[in-house]
Amino acid sequence: MSTEPSQVVEVQQTEHPYIVRVPGICGGRPTIKGTRITVQLIAELYKVGDSVEEMLQGYPHLPAAAVYDAISYYLDHQPEIEQAIVNNRLEALIAKHDLTMDEQGVLHFSKATTK
Repeated sequence: MSTEPSQVVEVQQTEHPYIVRVPGICGGRPTIKGTRITVQLIAELYKVGDSVEEMLQGYPHLPAAAVYDAISYYLDHQPEIEQAIVNNRLEALIAKHDLTMDEQGVLHFSKATTK
């Protein structure tokens, strides 16, 4: 048994009932309440044409209302979510972390950042 006090996590409710932000969970990005599924992920699936039914097949533990709410949050906060999508692209991560990719597609940190 731990003698350390348990940490209270502050859940930041958004104007959308199924969408929350929790500091320290998924970088504080908006997620579906009770999960680590980000609005960004749902938005990316939505943008490539996945239907809500297809999303629910991949995430059967989610209620349909939560997926619809994530899409609604995306549409209400499109510039923020679009920027997160851009920042998470491979090219952006390579530039941000000074990575190189070899012929096999393996990423490597530069020697300056591995010290």
